[in-house]
Amino acid sequence: MNVLYEEDGGFKVARVMEDIGTSLQVEAVSGKRSKIKSNVVLLRFESALAELLPEAERLAADIDPQFLYEVCGPAEFGFDSLALDYFGHKPSAAEAAACAIKLHAAPMYFYKRGKGRYQRAPEENLKAALASVERKKREAADMAAWVDALLSGSVPEPMRAHLNQLLYKPDRNTLIAKACEQAVAQSGTPLPQLFFNAGAWPQHVGRPFMAQHDFHVGRFVAEHFPRGISPALETNDDNGPAADAFQDLQIAAVQAYSIDDAATTEIDDALSVRDIGNGQLEVGIHIAAPALSIAPDSALDRHARGRLSTVYYPGSKITMLPDDVVAASTLAEGGLRPAVSLYATFDAETLALVATRSAVERVHIVRNLRLHELEAWLTAETIAAAQPTVEREWGSELLLLHRIATSLKAARGAKDAVDYIDYNFDIAPDGSHVAISQRERGSPIDTIVAEFMIFANSQWGKLLADNQVSGIYRVQQNMKTRMTTDALPHEGLGVAHYAWSSSPLRRYVDLINQRQLVALIQRQAPPYPRRAPFLNEIARQFDLTYDAYAEFQRAMERFWSLRFLEQQGETHFLGSIIREELVRANSLPMVVRMKTSPGLPPRRPVRVRIEAIDYWNIAGDFVVEADTPEVAEATKAE
Repeated sequence: MNVLYEEDGGFKVARVMEDIGTSLQVEAVSGKRSKIKSNVVLLRFESALAELLPEAERLAADIDPQFLYEVCGPAEFGFDSLALDYFGHKPSAAEAAACAIKLHAAPMYFYKRGKGRYQRAPEENLKAALASVERKKREAADMAAWVDALLSGSVPEPMRAHLNQLLYKPDRNTLIAKACEQAVAQSGTPLPQLFFNAGAWPQHVGRPFMAQHDFHVGRFVAEHFPRGISPALETNDDNGPAADAFQDLQIAAVQAYSIDDAATTEIDDALSVRDIGNGQLEVGIHIAAPALSIAPDSALDRHARGRLSTVYYPGSKITMLPDDVVAASTLAEGGLRPAVSLYATFDAETLALVATRSAVERVHIVRNLRLHELEAWLTAETIAAAQPTVEREWGSELLLLHRIATSLKAARGAKDAVDYIDYNFDIAPDGSHVAISQRERGSPIDTIVAEFMIFANSQWGKLLADNQVSGIYRVQQNMKTRMTTDALPHEGLGVAHYAWSSSPLRRYVDLINQRQLVALIQRQAPPYPRRAPFLNEIARQFDLTYDAYAEFQRAMERFWSLRFLEQQGETHFLGSIIREELVRANSLPMVVRMKTSPGLPPRRPVRVRIEAIDYWNIAGDFVVEADTPEVAEATKAE
């Protein structure tokens, strides 16, 4: 005796060796023996064991499930009774099995109701199921066509409007995203490369590095600026007073000038210095005042809060505030500009600090001085002369500011060592040429700007704390730097309070602190009460966002450094071990990962061979070479 039984969602046949009622001991065609329950047996037969399933499957292939659906009736039925009706005679074992196989294989047509028993699906359910099958066939055909198009070098039309989403935030449930995944799997090529090969960046034909550059910028923008770089802002009446509202502000009796690099448009700060008699000097630190024109929780404020800071990267930037707002508040030369000013009185002989005062006023900005011009003549050698004099515009004022700045630096215990090197990138609009130059920090001009900004931020931080007005402080303790609403020291700078307030056009924290300062100076209630949860949340968000922006800047500096090396035809560069397989380049702002760890200690000079550059990942294949004369010389210098 043989049996046809159901197991693991399919049909099997076996010879019965022992029948004990509730279970059977059976032997398969292969000779494998097993025990099955009696209630899984559908059919008992005497015909040849090995021939039943092949013959049943052959017969089942000719049975139309639609015909069975039409003749079976609405009531529940068994497969054997349907076989009797279908074949018109008592079915053979193969014919009965064929019916069972066909019913089992058509779940859209027939719902299973028990062992060997079925009931036809409601007509509306069947129509919906069949329509779904047809839709999936069409979708499969569409996906196959899209995959073929991508692999053959063209972007399918349905993908063109969704390239950014597919690259940066794909919805993996959509057909076009699934097609992209299939194309990547079949080709072994990353999706950005596939899109580039298919002409997704037509403006960069022949310049793949610019397509790769745009890919990285686009990914950053998609993550941090989902509404785009220049979203439309709602215009409402709560953005702050009109420009003529500042006419009531007092005009400062000073002539101020800013010091910035040539590309700066967000001019936050300016300086003034004058002899006020009685052996005293007065230095004015004048900060642009967007807090006077951007009301808390206005459309502009929400825009700035969403960004928290200006983003800088080689060749471009994404400003925290819209360009027209920056233009209205920046300390551009040639006019009176609203400003929040800190005046510091110093003894002209000893340069000791005598007093400070703060004011909200209009300041005459006489000139926007530029770093590259000043550094050409205000040098360390000029400063070191026995009787330093500079016959240039603002020369004597800058010399005096440098003396005071140096005194402030000494008072806070700062060292004279250069902390780090700035890198200037000069990039052609089409990326065809890139030049990278170094600029060591610590020049006389750097000292002037840095010290007076540190002084303003520390003095205003103290002013807020002394008057119990809340603010957001930049704190450093145990070598860890963070933002907090607690008025704690910044150990690295050697100051007891440090509330960023000097860049309100570029940092949202500074804008918040400026609002608090303006209220305090004008004897008004501050917009943010003490221990306001809002301030703690901004401090937390700012830390995270500032770190993300800095990481993006480092990545793009690495991108253009690699491009510079390739442009120069360089196959090697000198660097030093950071740890394990990480190496920092000596003359470029770049850290790269070696293919394998060279097993050298930190700070060890090395020569790195460039085997390949991967701009899509801003990486490559890099190998530390054996010691060379250049490395030996660098090691000796260490």
